[in-house]
Amino acid sequence: MKKLANLKSTKMGFFLLALALFWVKTYIIYLSEFNLGVSNLLQHFLLFFNPLSSGLILLGIALFFKGKRFGVTLLVIDTLLTLFLYANVVFYRFYDDFITIQTLMQTENAGSIGKSFLGLAEWHDFFYALDLIVLAVLFFKWKTDWSPARFGFKKPATVMAAGVLAFTINLGLAEIDRPQLLERVFDNNYIVKYLGLPNFAAHNTLQTVEVSAKRSMASSEDIAEVDSYTDKKYAEPNAEYFGKAKGKNIIKIHLESFQSFLIDYKLHGEEVTPFLNSLVHDDSKNFTYFDNFFHQTEQGKTADAELLMDTSLYGLPQGSAFVTKGTNTYQALPAILDQRQDYTSAVFHGDDGSFWNRDQIYKHLGVDKFYDSKYYDMKKDKVINYGLKDKPFFKQSMPMLEDLAKKEEPFYAHMLTLTHHYPFVLDEEDESIEPANTGDGTVDRYFQTARYLDESLKQFFEDLKEKGMYKDSVIMIYGDHYGISENHNKAMSDITGEEITPLKNADLQRVPYLIRVPGMEGQGTNHKFSGQADVMPTLLHLLGINAKDYIQFGTDMFSKEHKGFVPFRNGSFMTKDYSYVQGQFYDNETGEVIEQPTEKMKERKEQVHYELSLNDEVLNGDLLRFHEPNKNWEPVDPSEYKYGQSNDESDSENDS
Repeated sequence: MKKLANLKSTKMGFFLLALALFWVKTYIIYLSEFNLGVSNLLQHFLLFFNPLSSGLILLGIALFFKGKRFGVTLLVIDTLLTLFLYANVVFYRFYDDFITIQTLMQTENAGSIGKSFLGLAEWHDFFYALDLIVLAVLFFKWKTDWSPARFGFKKPATVMAAGVLAFTINLGLAEIDRPQLLERVFDNNYIVKYLGLPNFAAHNTLQTVEVSAKRSMASSEDIAEVDSYTDKKYAEPNAEYFGKAKGKNIIKIHLESFQSFLIDYKLHGEEVTPFLNSLVHDDSKNFTYFDNFFHQTEQGKTADAELLMDTSLYGLPQGSAFVTKGTNTYQALPAILDQRQDYTSAVFHGDDGSFWNRDQIYKHLGVDKFYDSKYYDMKKDKVINYGLKDKPFFKQSMPMLEDLAKKEEPFYAHMLTLTHHYPFVLDEEDESIEPANTGDGTVDRYFQTARYLDESLKQFFEDLKEKGMYKDSVIMIYGDHYGISENHNKAMSDITGEEITPLKNADLQRVPYLIRVPGMEGQGTNHKFSGQADVMPTLLHLLGINAKDYIQFGTDMFSKEHKGFVPFRNGSFMTKDYSYVQGQFYDNETGEVIEQPTEKMKERKEQVHYELSLNDEVLNGDLLRFHEPNKNWEPVDPSEYKYGQSNDESDSENDS
C-alpha cells in the first residue's frame, strides 16, 4: 500500500494513470459511437483489450524523455490520440466508416464535408477530453516532485515490449475468431473490432505502401486472371432488347442519398414522392423499375456510384477511387460510346468541379464536357448545403442540354442532384411536407428534402417534354447510396415499424433504378436482384454493343443469364433467398441466422470475396492499361479534354 501511495505522484504513476484513462476512454468510444457487430464473448473481450497495446507503445514513447519533458510529451501524445479518436467519431457519424490514408488524401472535399461535420458534434463529446484536463491539472501539481533524470533504457523498453506482447496476444486471439484477419480485409469494422483504431491506422498505412508497390510491379500478365473471371461471369444479351436504344440520347439522373423505402412511403397520410411513384406504377409501362436494386458504394459514396455506373468496377474498401486512382486507365461508358457510336458525353453538377476530383478523373473516363458550378447562377438564394438547389439546377441545365441536342450525334448526359444530402436542410419556402416526428432531426428532415427532389424531377420531365427531348431519349434514374446510416437505427425502426437488424440494414441499402427506352415496352416492376455494377453491361447491350469486350464485374439485368447476387464492398452480399451480412448467413424470408450454411452458400461467399479482390487488383495495379478490349479501342488521352469555360473552346478544337 505504501508503494502504491508513493507511486501516485511519480512519473511512472502519471504514465500508468494516463494509460488507464486512455484505455477506458477508447473502450467507451468503441461501445457508444461505433456499430462494430460484437457477437460473442471473445469479441467483446478483444474490444476491451485492444486499446492496451497501442496505449503502451504510443504513450510509452514519452518514457524516453527526462524530467518535465516526459510529462509534456505524454500530454502531447495523449492529446493527438484523443484528436485521432474524435476525428474518427465524427467521421463515422457521417460515413459509417473510419478515416484512412486514402480519405486524408481527399483534401479537395474538406470544405464541403466540413459543412456537414458542424452538425455532427454532440454535447457529450466534451467528456472525451475530460481525461486530458485531469492529466493537465495533475501534471502541474506533481511535476515539482519529479526527478530531472531520465528513465534508464530498460524501463521504457520493457513498457514498449509489453505493448508488442499485448498486440501479439491480441492478434492471436483475433485469428482464432476471424482466421486470416489481415489477409482478407473487406470491412474496416473487423480490424477496429479486433485490433483497435490505432492498429487499424497502422495497418492501413502499410496497405497503402503495399498498394503503391503493387502498381509499380504490375504487368500485362496480371490482367489475364481478371479477364478470365469476367469472361466466365458474362451474361449473354436478351435478343429481344439488344440494340433497342441504339442512337438514342441518354439522360442519366442521379438521385442523391435516395433509398428505395421512400417509394410509396406515406408520411402524415400523404405520399412523400408522388411523382416517382407515378413512374413506378405507370400503367403504360414506359419505365422498368428494379425494386431489388442495391447501391454498392463504400467510403467514396457518390463518387463510388459514378464509378460503378460508368465502369462496372467497385470502389475501394478505403477512400475514393475517384481521388486515389484518378489517373488510372479506364474502359468507361463515355469513351466507349464515343468510339463505338459517336456519342458526346456531358456531366452536369451544381458544385465545384474539383469536388471528388471530378475535374481530373472525368478526363480519364472520356467525358467530353463538364458543366460545374462555373456554368450556373450560384446566387445565395439558389444555393443550400452542398451547392445549387435541385430545382434551379434542372432549370439552368436545360439550355446546355438543348445545345447538346442540336448536334448531329447523340448525347450521354449525367445529371447530379445535390439538395437531398445530409444533413437534409431546406429553406422554409421550399418545404412542402411536414417533417417526420421521430425526434431524430436527420431522419425527420430526410422526407422533406426527398419531396423537394421529387418535385424538381417532375419539373425537369415537364421541361424535357416541352423542349421535345423526352420522347426520343433513354431516361435512367438511380439512387447513389444510402442517406440514413446505422447511427439512426432507433429512428428508422420507428419509420419502418421493424427492428433494424443487420439483415434489415442490408435490405435498406436498396436504391431505386428506373429505365425507359423509347420504342421498348417497359416491364413494370422487375424483381431481379441487381446492383450498380450491372448498369453498364445492361446499357451497352441496349445500345447494341457487346459488353463482353470489356472488363466488367456486373451483368446485363435484362439477360436471362443475369447473375442474381449483389456484392457489397465490405464482403457482404444479397441474393433472392439468402444473404451474407456481417459474417452471418440469413434466410431472407424468416430473417433468421442460418446456422449450417450449404456448400453452395459458402462457395458464393468465396466467389464474392474473390471478385472484390480481383477488382482491387485492377484499381491498385492500374491493370486496364494492359488490356485491349478490341482492335478498334483507343486508350483515353486525358490531355485532349479541357473543362471550365473552355468547354466551348474544346468544341471548336474538335470541329477543326
